[in-house]
Formats: sequence, structure tokens, C-alpha cells
Amino acid sequence: MHKVIRQMSQLRLQAVPSSTLLKTTASSIPPATHHSLHTAAGAGGALCANWNKHNFGPRKWLVYNKTVHPPQQPEEEPRKAYVCHMRNNIKYSPDKMWYIAAFVRGMSVDEALKQLNFVLKKGATDVKETILEAQEMAVQRHNVEYKSNLWIAESFVGKGRVFKGMRRHARGRFGQVEYKHCHYFVRLEEGQPPQHYYQEPQTPEQQYEHWLEQMRSRKVINSL
Repeated sequence: MHKVIRQMSQLRLQAVPSSTLLKTTASSIPPATHHSLHTAAGAGGALCANWNKHNFGPRKWLVYNKTVHPPQQPEEEPRKAYVCHMRNNIKYSPDKMWYIAAFVRGMSVDEALKQLNFVLKKGATDVKETILEAQEMAVQRHNVEYKSNLWIAESFVGKGRVFKGMRRHARGRFGQVEYKHCHYFVRLEEGQPPQHYYQEPQTPEQQYEHWLEQMRSRKVINSL
């Protein structure tokens, strides 16, 4: 009985032309599946080009370059020039890029470019190129006289697009894979970098005095 059913199904397939069969299978697949699933990392670039073309990434960071400051008084300290720059949708994980962004934070531009040459990570290339672009913008558009007289005041990462794909496993199973992107933001400021970008280091005696002051300044709630 099974042999008869198999032969009848084969005859039906032979009777239907291959062109119509392809048309019916292509029309039966919903269009959303073409964009939501892909099984190779190389296919992500083609999908990125057709995925939500109206999403250009973050824009507010570059608006700070258009800020118009009021004129200063003669006795005021001159306002230091700065430039904000970014690179969006870098094909790199934001968790990995964070280490590179935090590494160059607080350095001078020349020192940061020198150190990034020895960082053996893929994201270091994008960070270096973004800093060079910001340095060129500072000289050409923001009236910075010496391009070496700049330091990295801000350097941080934001999460970008995440494309979900399918990875094939044995025994007909599959797993989900995520292709992550990130945005890198940098702000260069004119002048020399501070000696201590973060908190100034303290001796153990200074730390003890600070802790003792905090303990003595405590207040018990709802007390006299």
C-alpha cells in the first residue's frame, strides 16, 4: 500500500511543471522571513542594506557641534574648543568595544593613536579612524590651531542594531545567533589632558579620614 501511494505522489510531481512549482513555493513564503532569518554572517551585509532604510542611527550627538555660545567677558577664562564625532553601526559587539573606549578616555590624541597601534582588537581600527576624523574636523571646521593640542574628553559606546539569525546544528536542530552592532562616540577638547581624569588617588590615611568623616556625619532617621 505504501509503495502505491509513493508512486502516485511521484507521478503528481512529474505532472506539475518545475516553473510553476517554484512560483508557488516562493509565493507561499511570507516576506518577513526573508529579512528575519539568515544562516550566514556574510549575508548580513546584504540584509542590512534593505533593513529599515529610515533608521539612520543616533543623531543628537552631532548637534552639539552646532551649539552657539554667548560672547565672553574680557576677565573670563577663554572657552576651550571641542568637537563631537561618532561612527554608527560598527559590526562589533558593544561589550567588547567598551574596553577600547574606556582605554583611550582621558589621553591626549597623539598618545591615544600611539597606544591603539598596539591594541590587537578589531574595534581598535574603528576607534582610531574615528579619532583621526574628529581631529581633522577640529582643525578645518572648529578653528583649532594645533591638531596635537587635543585630548579625549569623552569616549563611550552605544548599542546598535542586532540581527538575529539561525545556526544549524546536528540532528535537525537549530540555534539562534545574534549579529551585534555598536555606535562609538568621541569628544575631543582643546588643551592638555588633566593629570587625573578620574578620582585623584588617595593615601590610606586620607581614605580613612574620609570614611571617618562620613561615619560621623550620619544621622539616625526619626530621632531627636
